[in-house]
Amino acid sequence: MINNDILKRIRYTFDLSDSKVISVFAAADKKVSRAQISDWLKKEDDPAFIECSDETLATFLNGFINIKRGKRDGIQPKPETHLTNNLIFKKLRIALALKDDDILDILSLMDFKLSKHELSSFFRASTHRQSRQCKDQVLRNFLNGMQKRFYQEPSSKEKSFTTKSSIAKPSSTKTSTTKTKRGTLSLGKTKPKTFQWKQD
Repeated sequence: MINNDILKRIRYTFDLSDSKVISVFAAADKKVSRAQISDWLKKEDDPAFIECSDETLATFLNGFINIKRGKRDGIQPKPETHLTNNLIFKKLRIALALKDDDILDILSLMDFKLSKHELSSFFRASTHRQSRQCKDQVLRNFLNGMQKRFYQEPSSKEKSFTTKSSIAKPSSTKTSTTKTKRGTLSLGKTKPKTFQWKQD
């Protein structure tokens, strides 16, 4: 999975306008422009497409945590220059205040089975002997389930966090396939609310 797709997914799921995305970055002490956001959200074959670096996505996720959970006092954590699926998963878990059962429920929305033992291994320190790498399939299913759990139609959305987004919904007629760093993303004939991913 590439970072741009993860950024798009979070933006779509929580209906984040460009202004809200800018605010999320600002919550992590990072200033970004609308032009940068636009380039990150473009398709890979667009000449203006710019890759979202690990450090950029880590900064966004740190800001997302601060927006959702409140900014802690003192020195803010520095964004990682190298992100793994485990770190992305962990940051989203913190931001959304998810317990193990919550995550398993979200995964079950995609008919994806995982034990609590397997889940806990993703959040252990990388040096721990029971630590396991979070594969693309797990993160994809979590992101898909997260969208099913948290996405609301703009007309029924509460005013507490999100604002009207300018991002287009996934097309229900066009099909495209994108090779990614951690897997392959396929946007096929789907309902507007759900992205479809090819299995590894």
